[in-house]
Amino acid sequence: MKNIHQLTKLFFVIAFSAIHISCSSSNDIIDPPTPTPIPPVVKNEVDFWLTKGDQTSLLQKQTGILAFGNGVNIYPNIDVDDTQTYQTVDGFGFTLTGGSAQVINQLTAQKKKDLLQELFGFEVNSIGLSYLRISIGASDLNATPFTYDDMPTGQTDVNLTNFSLAPDMTDVIPLLKEILAINPNIKIMGSPWSAPLWMKDNNDFVGGSLQLQYYEAYAQYFVKFIQKMKAEGIVIDAITPQNEPLHGGNNPSMVMTAVQQANFIKNNLGPAFQSANIATKIITYDHNCDNPQYPISILKDAVAYPFVTGSAFHLYGGDISALTIVHNAFPNKDVYFTEQYTSSTGSFDGDLRWQVKNVIVGSMRNWSKNALQWNLANDGAFGPHTPGGCTTCKGALTVNSSESISRNVGYYVAAHASKFVPMGSVRIASTISGNLHNVAFKTPAGKKVLLVVNDGNTTELFNIKYNGKWITTALDAGAVGTYTW
Repeated sequence: MKNIHQLTKLFFVIAFSAIHISCSSSNDIIDPPTPTPIPPVVKNEVDFWLTKGDQTSLLQKQTGILAFGNGVNIYPNIDVDDTQTYQTVDGFGFTLTGGSAQVINQLTAQKKKDLLQELFGFEVNSIGLSYLRISIGASDLNATPFTYDDMPTGQTDVNLTNFSLAPDMTDVIPLLKEILAINPNIKIMGSPWSAPLWMKDNNDFVGGSLQLQYYEAYAQYFVKFIQKMKAEGIVIDAITPQNEPLHGGNNPSMVMTAVQQANFIKNNLGPAFQSANIATKIITYDHNCDNPQYPISILKDAVAYPFVTGSAFHLYGGDISALTIVHNAFPNKDVYFTEQYTSSTGSFDGDLRWQVKNVIVGSMRNWSKNALQWNLANDGAFGPHTPGGCTTCKGALTVNSSESISRNVGYYVAAHASKFVPMGSVRIASTISGNLHNVAFKTPAGKKVLLVVNDGNTTELFNIKYNGKWITTALDAGAVGTYTW
């Protein structure tokens, strides 16, 4: 009996233990596991558009995520600071030469319409060119030389009764009207390559100088040009008195020394604009960076000074820092960059890095209001051009046929700025680190834009720092990136 009680007691102990174990096991199963933290979704904060020197990427938007953070690394920094501001930007673009207009007008109606929307529009696939330079009369990239008041040899037209825009009524003016229908605010600068031959001391399109007795007639020539263009619905924002005034070997061309230009501006052109209530800006010089003393000497003339808005430069000689030399001498006057060509013998990769470094980044970091390359378009033989005109000037576009267009290096040089930096943007501070040449802007909408070219020979990893945080990115040797946020 005692044994039975002991066995019964043992049975209840074992049964109770089993129930306890079973319940414990059940609790383990129904209790939810500790949740694994879900990492936050990282959203892209910086858009990145890339062009490579080997052309494997051409103004292509990158798909990787760039988000600001503060993870420490050893890469060099580009610091962007929008509390430091510099000049306001007028725009980026090209010269619409007579030859450019001629070949673009040879496209089919639909092809031309699509191209103009791409070049001057504001759609997703447009590049938003915002500034054009045109020639007053012919440049060397017209099929033939001409002015707006050509007379038979030995005859003059001091009262300009023969003045006519007719030579440009076939191609340039109709095309400008189409462009203005897309972007009515585009800025247009006019520059003459030569005065009418009867005004010149050699009666020739090549070289020679304006005779003193015709200074007043030539001032009225500018007035008529501006007024007649306005009558066509085309506002000329600025003019230069002479394209490349120290180069008399082009066809057409004309030599105008600094003393001559100062006299022309203060005694004739400026007063003529004033009398006709013309607000078009007068921009002096329009030649290479190797002679900043030319515009400085004109701005030092107390009578010429009030008539002059600023000075314009090319970079076939000298260094782009010449713009800062002139800016520092006369900080209340603007500087402009109005011409640089790409050559038929150049390489895409070499021209991409050089042009972006100098024409876009360089001019902007040296106070320029604009950055213009030379010819917008030509045909496959680098024409049309005058006899003796440039035979190696490559347009941003090559018009191969009425249905075929090639986009050349100049197109991408301009587009990396024009697509993202509209008129009215302001340059802001950014630091240069090693080979990473760059310039930064704040747009009227408040976006920040940083354009960077890697001028080195190896891929560069680097940080873009803004407001205490940064992103890390990379550019191949010779590549160009535009970053917006």
